Amino acid sequence: MARRKDSADASPTPPTPPADPPKEAAPEDEVLRTHYERTRKSLIERLGNWEDQRSWDEFYRTYWRLIYGVGLKSGLRPEEALDVVQETILAIAKQSRENRYDPKAGSFKVWLMNMTRWRIGDQFRKRAKDTAMHKFPDEDDRKTSTLDRFADPKAQKLEGIWDLEWKQNLADRAVATVKQRVSPRQFQIFDAYVIKGWSVKKVMTELGVSMAQVYLAKHRVGGLIKKEIAELEKQLI
Repeated sequence: MARRKDSADASPTPPTPPADPPKEAAPEDEVLRTHYERTRKSLIERLGNWEDQRSWDEFYRTYWRLIYGVGLKSGLRPEEALDVVQETILAIAKQSRENRYDPKAGSFKVWLMNMTRWRIGDQFRKRAKDTAMHKFPDEDDRKTSTLDRFADPKAQKLEGIWDLEWKQNLADRAVATVKQRVSPRQFQIFDAYVIKGWSVKKVMTELGVSMAQVYLAKHRVGGLIKKEIAELEKQLI
């Protein structure tokens, strides 16, 4: 396998995410929340006094779930996927600090995917090494075979996984942005009908609104979300 060259893939300047990370991006599970905060704190400490540290914190809040989700769906354990998040963003920050930037190098989406792919590969190689160190001579080789299947992220069609997670990340960001632009009441109706999937009758009964208000919220909020996704795609893809 050819040795990767991080420096060969020049890094576009990361887009600036919203100043206030959306509430939806916070981990729901308390265990994951603890790991999330610990990983974030460790990353910021490793960044030291690098300029624009707040922007990197915001970048972490914006993209951690995307990278984490791809790691999990590639076959990593939760703690390994969190390591991938930290190492990926740290590598991005280092490249940015060293001004390794070429606007002709390719899209931000593909570049971030490759940076993530390499760190996922690192975790599988580390796992294989750790497994070999603790393996008894007569241990069933099927475990090693399983690791071999995951050792190359390409074998798991990482591009497909990345595309799905990328689209979900864009949608989550768009929803969070639009939520700040519309009235709380209108978003509540949209959330109940479109996101939660309630029937029109249930929305009307539970929220005390008319059918016209339900469809108006769906049309208006949904339209704004589509426009926001389109804008994000122009910036990032």
